[in-house]
Amino acid sequence: MSRIHEALKRAEQERAASQGDSVEASQSSEAPAVPLVSSSALDSAASPGLPSFSAQFTFEALLARCVQSRWSPDPQTMLFFSADEPHGTEQFRTLRSRLYQVREKQALKKLLVTSPLPKEGKSFVAANLAQVLVRQQGRRVLLIDADLRAARLHLALGTSATPGISEYLLGEADEFAIMQRGSMENLFLVPSGRAVSDPAELVANGRLKALLSRVELLFDWIVIDSPPAVPVSDAGLLANYCDGVLLVVRSGVTPFDVARKARDEFGDKNVGVVLNAIEATSSPYPPYYYGTYGRPNGKDGVKR
Repeated sequence: MSRIHEALKRAEQERAASQGDSVEASQSSEAPAVPLVSSSALDSAASPGLPSFSAQFTFEALLARCVQSRWSPDPQTMLFFSADEPHGTEQFRTLRSRLYQVREKQALKKLLVTSPLPKEGKSFVAANLAQVLVRQQGRRVLLIDADLRAARLHLALGTSATPGISEYLLGEADEFAIMQRGSMENLFLVPSGRAVSDPAELVANGRLKALLSRVELLFDWIVIDSPPAVPVSDAGLLANYCDGVLLVVRSGVTPFDVARKARDEFGDKNVGVVLNAIEATSSPYPPYYYGTYGRPNGKDGVKR
């Protein structure tokens, strides 16, 4: 076991002993304690060539050094930035509850969100899931756009794509430089960064694993948006660094055999499936259900 893993494990155990990991209902009272891992402990265990710490990596240091951005979220797809209660918000609260139920049975902090094919709504689900998770008092959430092929999270949140993951993986930026925070308290974003020619090779170089190990103690959840699982290999690589995988399929669009192939790709990492854009007429629930869960046109959201 590496020294960096030992240091992180000790800090996580101390945090668990002082706070515990209870279900959603008991998690809204106060902010969690922030464990501190010194730069010397992590730098001494870091692999050669990885960006190193220049200071103790605490939440206070992150607040001081990360980029404060003026996000301009898309109101049609970023549901929780609205002052109203738009259609679809209750679905994400239900999803949050389900994830906490899973968390009672297994370690679940780093969650990969993917889909079998493109344009099935994975980025929409990842972004809104991060928003609903952070709405609980004291919860800290890191949203990472690891889709280096067709990044969308920076567009949905109305912010810059750079610097981001690609700059970190290339060794050009450290953890502080690639993190942004906007108007939603305790929600942080790592965008995709600039376009690269070999995303799969970059994801596999080991630096993303190091990044997740370094930042996970500061957050309650890390939600990672990945490329679709079937056309390219990136999602399978990313899943190796995560605790679970959430698969998004589009109602009436995703072929059954393709969805099953994507599911089989992740084996026991699967924690559930999100059915996106369901038609109101195909649901067994009574009409009042659509008033909460669907848009008037029978869809659960806009084109995404």
